Amino acid sequence: MPATSHQDHRRRRTYALVATAASLATAGALVAALPGAATAGESSGKHGGGHHHSRYQDVQLLSFNDLHGNLEPPSGSSGRVTELQADGTTKTIDAGGVEYLATHLRQAREGNKYSITAAGGDMVGASPLISGLFHDEPTIEALNKLDLDVTSVGNHEFDEGAKELARLQKGGCHPTAGCYTDKKFKGADFPYLAANVLNEKTGKPILKPYWVWKKRDVKVGFIGVTLEDTPGVVSAEGVKGLKFKDEVETINKYAKVLRRQGVKSIVALIHEGGAPASTSYNYDCDAPGAGDGISGPIVDIAKNITPQVDALVTGHTHAAYVCSIDDPSGKPRMVTSAASFGRLYTDTTLTYDRYTGDIARTSVKSANRVVTRDVPKAPDMTRLIGKWNTLAAPIGNRAIGHISADIPSTGTESPMGDLIADAQLAHGKELDPETDLALMNPGGIRAPLTYAAKAAEGDGVVTYAEGFTVQPFSNTVNLQDFTGAQLIQVLKEQVSGTNAAAPKVLQVSSGLTYTLDLTKSGADRVVTDSIKLNGEAINPTATYRVATNSFLAGGGDGFPTLGQGTNDLVGSDDLTALEKYLTANSSAANPIAPPAANRITVVQQ
Repeated sequence: MPATSHQDHRRRRTYALVATAASLATAGALVAALPGAATAGESSGKHGGGHHHSRYQDVQLLSFNDLHGNLEPPSGSSGRVTELQADGTTKTIDAGGVEYLATHLRQAREGNKYSITAAGGDMVGASPLISGLFHDEPTIEALNKLDLDVTSVGNHEFDEGAKELARLQKGGCHPTAGCYTDKKFKGADFPYLAANVLNEKTGKPILKPYWVWKKRDVKVGFIGVTLEDTPGVVSAEGVKGLKFKDEVETINKYAKVLRRQGVKSIVALIHEGGAPASTSYNYDCDAPGAGDGISGPIVDIAKNITPQVDALVTGHTHAAYVCSIDDPSGKPRMVTSAASFGRLYTDTTLTYDRYTGDIARTSVKSANRVVTRDVPKAPDMTRLIGKWNTLAAPIGNRAIGHISADIPSTGTESPMGDLIADAQLAHGKELDPETDLALMNPGGIRAPLTYAAKAAEGDGVVTYAEGFTVQPFSNTVNLQDFTGAQLIQVLKEQVSGTNAAAPKVLQVSSGLTYTLDLTKSGADRVVTDSIKLNGEAINPTATYRVATNSFLAGGGDGFPTLGQGTNDLVGSDDLTALEKYLTANSSAANPIAPPAANRITVVQQ
């Protein structure tokens, strides 16, 4: 679930939003390429048997992030990107799907003998049913076929805990589900890097902290980290026994280790990101100046990582950007992110200097490329998807409800968020008729529901697979008692504490209304006097029965007060609650309409 980064005294991060006018730019470059640079396909170095070789060798770095098991093309807005046009207008492009991603990456590699493919974490977790139902083994198989060389871990790699992550790396059948096919799962062909994730008992990284790519006389080191605040965005069980260290300190530590080993070209894979000034993937992030088009945690991280690191591949925020941000020495350095769900990949050229063994930073250039669906599908990916869909079909194709139109999942308050909150309130009332309201975290809503049929189910039919894509976490619906004062505090925690810089607006069930005034700052953005339940003001001393998912009930996503509830009662998983609500409240003749999303009144700045 996306989250703001943890802020601590060591880092003193700043999160000032720096706006910029968006303009068309398909590539970011620090300066023009160096004279005499070798082409990407030129023969390398010292094994050429007397052949002349250039001092400079272009190395292609292809990267992506936050795939989240999206093997099939994502639906709705999750499967589109926005492209800025030369005249300032924008258009949307359908994008994503590993059948197309494989084709694009393979075409990009053609003629590039020195090519590396790397990722910035969250390859698995919060996945659609085709992958999530099988504990993401299908995604690891797909990444192997994509020839992924290396990835950092992300927070979602810990959704099922460190032991399951180790199984994805090393292989073996699932401890409870067993083997899904007649072939043993072999695990990832590529290393997962977790430099800042330590075993609490040993103090050592749970997986490799770094990895070195070598081809002839060219060496490029990779250091992989996830956001330090992973425990704040993952269930407590998922991070049990683990310690997460500061991203900057960890990367700087291992950069020294690599340098001592003679590796001077270094790329950091960081599962933490920023907020670009434009939602268009191809806007000019460096207009009017370097890094002016991005804000958020990655800016301060980039400014403090040692200049020994030559480029940063980032993720987590599901945003698209190619920015140059000054390193501590004041020199620009490329920082990239390729949105999410396999809709984009980043194509970066690193010019390797054989004399120094380092990257000639002044010639680094980079651009985000769209994974369009107008290229041939990769046959091996089609076969892989077909195999796993066949296994999933008996479960995934079952109809669980009917909708009259798309139910979007975007916005401060989304129709999908309202629907889920209503479903959890209904489930809560089944468990305890005294249940008053439900709250849902926005990061737990992974997709919209779309009216158009995805397969043969028919328009307006919601299948179990589509519901699974919306809510894949298997959180339970939990009931807790809170005072009215605590409930008010919960709503204020949406815009204060760790959520002050990037508010996390909870989705609320029918009957709960309030005003969110974005012209104010901090906790005052939630207008206390406006908070009402079924038209009546919240009584600070009264007791309210609140339904949330188990993640929020543990105080996740920066809501510590939700971890202080009493009289706990645990119900079914959240997807079951959604399924039961859709089945009970919709039919082919009487489909459910998208909620109006009018429970939170937003006063804009």
